[in-house]
Amino acid sequence: MLIPYPGPGWLVVFAGLAILATEFAWAGRVLKFAKARYNQWTAWLRRQPLPLRLLVLAATGLVILATLWLLGVFSLVAGWFGIHNPLLDPPFSRLVG
Repeated sequence: MLIPYPGPGWLVVFAGLAILATEFAWAGRVLKFAKARYNQWTAWLRRQPLPLRLLVLAATGLVILATLWLLGVFSLVAGWFGIHNPLLDPPFSRLVG
């Protein structure tokens, strides 16, 4: 599952669009649009005060942690170490059990 997380996730999205753009004009247009919006976002973020940039960083971290929890990554890794805490289980597992 490729979610456009900051860093490697966006790299995969842009690389995929670049590959598609070699064959399809629509992909080239989407790539150009996405790169422009990404550059606008990063330029805007650089101009913001440090507390706001830290807030964006914290919100991004929370989204990543929530996604990992929903996918059951914490429960999986805890199981490797013999730790079984129901709070680490994703909410979907409670419906199935």
